[in-house]
Amino acid sequence: RGWGMWDYLGGDLQGATLGILGMGRIGQAVGRRAVPFGVRVQYASRSPVGVPYERVDWDTLLTTSDVLSLHAPLTPETHHLMDRSALARMKPGSYLINTARGALVDEAALVDALRDGPLAGAGLDVYEHEPEVTPGLVELSNVVLLPHIGSATPATRNAMALLASRNVHAVLSGRLPLTPVRG
Repeated sequence: RGWGMWDYLGGDLQGATLGILGMGRIGQAVGRRAVPFGVRVQYASRSPVGVPYERVDWDTLLTTSDVLSLHAPLTPETHHLMDRSALARMKPGSYLINTARGALVDEAALVDALRDGPLAGAGLDVYEHEPEVTPGLVELSNVVLLPHIGSATPATRNAMALLASRNVHAVLSGRLPLTPVRG
């Protein structure tokens, strides 16, 4: 049968709004990478961060982002932050990206939001019960599932090893680690 030129149309990033939850090092890096594509970046964070993006409240982030990318730690407060209610408030036709911690998202509710709306799609590199994936997610065609391999390149793994050794050296020298684990 072949393929027709209309079979694989995607969306444009230019003019889209990227919402970032958590504007730490990784959230900032994602924002920097999005801007050259003509993406408007906004974020929600507990406190203002010195970045050139608009800080908005949680509800605004949910209702106005074309793509919502999660970069928050997993704490008792953030567990299932993306629950049925939050997913239902997301902008119709939007996308959810989670490369942070699996349990930020209620995966059963995500299956429903992907199947019935409002979400157009999702990309997940982390799962609530790793390495298991919620069965309903596997059956959907509008979700991309990766096995937590965001850092699986030789250069990244070497950089991670070097940073770990620098952290050990700092602590053994009586200083704080360069990248302390918080909360």
